Amino acid sequence: MRAAARPDLAALRRRVEELSERCGRDPAHALAAARLSHLSGVEPGRIPAVMAGGAVELPLEQRVHQRFLRLRATRRDKHGREWPLAAIAEDFGAPGASLGPLNAGTGLPRLGHAAGVQRFFGVYAGFLLADGKSAVERALALTPEGRDDLEHLSHLTGITPQAIRLTLDGSPPRLPLKEQVRERFEHLRRTRVREDGQPHSLAAIAKSFDASGQSLTRLAQGEGLPNLAAAAGIQRFFGVEGGFLLADDAEALGTALTCLARELECAERQQENPMLAVLRAHDVRSIVTRAGRLSPQGWKSLADHLDDLLAREGQLGRPAGGATGGHPPAADPAAPHPAAEGPTAQDPAAEGGTR
Repeated sequence: MRAAARPDLAALRRRVEELSERCGRDPAHALAAARLSHLSGVEPGRIPAVMAGGAVELPLEQRVHQRFLRLRATRRDKHGREWPLAAIAEDFGAPGASLGPLNAGTGLPRLGHAAGVQRFFGVYAGFLLADGKSAVERALALTPEGRDDLEHLSHLTGITPQAIRLTLDGSPPRLPLKEQVRERFEHLRRTRVREDGQPHSLAAIAKSFDASGQSLTRLAQGEGLPNLAAAAGIQRFFGVEGGFLLADDAEALGTALTCLARELECAERQQENPMLAVLRAHDVRSIVTRAGRLSPQGWKSLADHLDDLLAREGQLGRPAGGATGGHPPAADPAAPHPAAEGPTAQDPAAEGGTR
């Protein structure tokens, strides 16, 4: 799916609000800028503009620098202190000084170092790279609450079906990062082709982020890793999330399964009992309130009418000898008898008692 085809943030926001209310949660809390910022890495002050579609995207170097600082500020050690650069870099076998330019905002880290930083802090593999829109989009998707065949999961993740089976069994294969990135890149070219069915050329991909096709040759041949800007450009070109090339198999598969679960949830809602859909779409409380004013004869007429409708829809055999009997709720002694009020033009349900 190309980047332009991604769901818009306004629709995602509405979905989160709806799910929050259905779960008995406060939508304002779920959509709080601080919470979305924690999940996405986008500065809290930029969240409203990104949500509204009016934010100017930051240059990649500045964006990665700010995300890194945010990770250190919000994911602290057990003593509440920021993790030192040496401790972060030691986790992926690099010297602390290698993260100096990233911390100071004077340069981008190597792709392997970016992967290590994200793994150290336990964030998704595109945390440092994702543009503001896709970062907030992901954060919204992670806020409250498919197809599960291996080929479809392979298409979503870039992992071979055999590797997916091993991953699901709890023993994911471990590829060197260079080999993993090359395989994912080739998977994108093979499965996201041009309109004529041919793979996008290296030159066309590189041109989308102002580079030369030659810059991707070593990646295509498995001889080296792209720099961070090229990795971000490749993922943006193919419309996949910012961590597609970097995510390890378990994380990539987890993301795909989460998306599939949401798709199934939506499909299930679309296939639900039509009556439930009608009840959700209309003011049921108003209907019940008016029906409660019916006389016993009115309730019988209403039950007859419902049985006729069900029989017409093939959902119920037309009952012999009339209705199976509908019974009104216990009358409220304080309420006036329906006959005393009489039907009104504004109260069509009340007309049932006179049929």
